[in-house]
Amino acid sequence: MVGPHPEFIPPARPIIGEAEIEAAVRVLRSGRVVQGPEVAAFEEEFGDLVGGRHCVAVNSGTSALQLTLMALGFGPGDEIIVPSFSFAASGNAVRLVGAEPVFVDIEPGSFCVDPEAVAAAITPKTVAIMPVHLYGHPAAMDRIMAIAQQHGLAVVEDAAQAHGAELNGTPVGAFGTAGCFSFYPTKNMHSLEGGMITTADADLARTLRLLRNQGMEQRYANEIVGANMRMTDVAAAIGRVQLTQLAEWTEQRRANAKFLDSAITGMVTPPVADGAKHVYHQYTVRVRADRDAAQARLTELGIGNAVYYPTPIHRLKPYLDADGKPGAWDLPETERAAAEVVSLPVHPSLSPADLERIAEGANLAGGAR
Repeated sequence: MVGPHPEFIPPARPIIGEAEIEAAVRVLRSGRVVQGPEVAAFEEEFGDLVGGRHCVAVNSGTSALQLTLMALGFGPGDEIIVPSFSFAASGNAVRLVGAEPVFVDIEPGSFCVDPEAVAAAITPKTVAIMPVHLYGHPAAMDRIMAIAQQHGLAVVEDAAQAHGAELNGTPVGAFGTAGCFSFYPTKNMHSLEGGMITTADADLARTLRLLRNQGMEQRYANEIVGANMRMTDVAAAIGRVQLTQLAEWTEQRRANAKFLDSAITGMVTPPVADGAKHVYHQYTVRVRADRDAAQARLTELGIGNAVYYPTPIHRLKPYLDADGKPGAWDLPETERAAAEVVSLPVHPSLSPADLERIAEGANLAGGAR
């Protein structure tokens, strides 16, 4: 029987070890701290995770999305298909380049964009599809790529939460025109802050490198209008250390999720699609009863929990119409997920005792009223 516990289990725990600290200090002492050898090495090493694609490091996952859309030439008058059930950055990146997000529904199992909804949303203004590999589960990229090829559309993968995830043996970030990753501290690996763009297109990679650095490849020889979205060498050095541990951490996350799958009966555990390698950035369950009561009970039991995301993007203030309404979007699975989901701890720092407490607490909270 689980009761109030003085030791709180956090929903996420960023890992910053001695190796990361030593790497940061080494770079600081070197004096080469921005867009130097550490960034170049990190880009080359990250390429091994995405089938050898070109990699371009930037200062955040949002910058990765925005710069990719800029490099592809998208802007006013263009429509980009985006799932509304995601972090706001997925929609923000589209708006930041002046294009318009067209929100579509998700599949109920994976929480990722529904390919049928994507196909139904295509118009003459559509230029791209932005699937989100939400919570670390790969979207149905085989079906999405077929739709994109049929209509001549770009595909920009939002892989911010899915480092190392795969579908039928192909890693996310290696399907589309480009893939965009985040290295925020709570992600499966981090660089304190940062992002990475992956692409098989060498010309696109060069354009991205120009855009992140004021349009310059050679100093003061500006070729295009660019921005300052560079990654620091301190961040890259930390990211390189984290990358060496990603595979081990991923397997621990997957093992933790497997235990929770087997032990939780009071909530609906996350399914995994055939051929998918889920890397469990979040372990997201559905609460069929009173979610607020369930969260309150979990917190009382010392079990960290959070809702990602309580408000779909199309209902956020920047995306409402002139009358303050969300428009005529028909997204029943999105609305259902936003009302039911709760994410439980699954990070690699959990002990067996922590996992037992999480499962027992979830079973108790699942019946809360």
